[in-house]
Amino acid sequence: MQLKTAQDFDQELLILFDAYVHGTIDRRGFLERAQKFAVGGVTAAGLLAALSPDFARAQVVPKDDKRIQTEVLEYPSTAGSGTVKGYLAKPANMNGKLPVVLVIHENRGLNPHIEDIARRLALDNFVAFAPDALTPLGGYPGDEDKARELFARLDQKKAAEDFIAAANFLKNRPESNGKIGAVGFCYGGGIVHMLAVRMPELNAAVPFYGNQPPVADASKVRAPMLLHFAAVDERINASWPAYEAALKAANVPHTAYQYPGTQHGFNNDTTPRFDAAAARLAWSRTIEFFNKNLRT
Repeated sequence: MQLKTAQDFDQELLILFDAYVHGTIDRRGFLERAQKFAVGGVTAAGLLAALSPDFARAQVVPKDDKRIQTEVLEYPSTAGSGTVKGYLAKPANMNGKLPVVLVIHENRGLNPHIEDIARRLALDNFVAFAPDALTPLGGYPGDEDKARELFARLDQKKAAEDFIAAANFLKNRPESNGKIGAVGFCYGGGIVHMLAVRMPELNAAVPFYGNQPPVADASKVRAPMLLHFAAVDERINASWPAYEAALKAANVPHTAYQYPGTQHGFNNDTTPRFDAAAARLAWSRTIEFFNKNLRT
């Protein structure tokens, strides 16, 4: 069966799905409003299923890939949730110390896609660590709808501290060469921005379509930044010109790319919003950026 892409869906439906994913409307609201797009024997529920993640089909690096080692670890977050779990991936045959990269998930917690991203980084000779912000609520539940429901209950102030603790935990691990980068997607992109503001020791920051901080915070950023934006993503893109101006005024090294024809979430290869060409280019730029800024 041929996989569907964003071009197979009405743009209004894609925007509606984005609202559902980010909690602006609930499942019932999506199904009611998606009904007008349910034609030719397709139901609204069928449209939702078609737009939802398929983790197994999209996996790039198998969990048992012999080239890498993975494990679930706990780390302390004294200013946050106390103890938080995360997924560590590193090359199986490490030669000396390596750069470390914090991988920050979307608003559903540490799902299989984000674990796969960590494994991809390990194959590119980084030590990657992906925390699960849902740890205090039992962790990623294995169901995206349940994960979104849990996320709405998450204490975001404590979650921010959990990610800062994760960055410190990762940077100080014995595998680390002392340099740390962060990459995040959607919610995780916003967290990368937060880390860049609050952690002057961050060495490289890569937010994918993440909410930007208040303009006044741009002057606190010390890390070079690589920013990826979708073309059709008004919710994120509207605030970028003002924040970019603030980064320029603060002399923060940064490069931003917007990928023509793409939707929010274009790097996530588990849903039809995935754009293979744009994702490939954005990821190659990300690895090049990390190699430049994190290797000594």
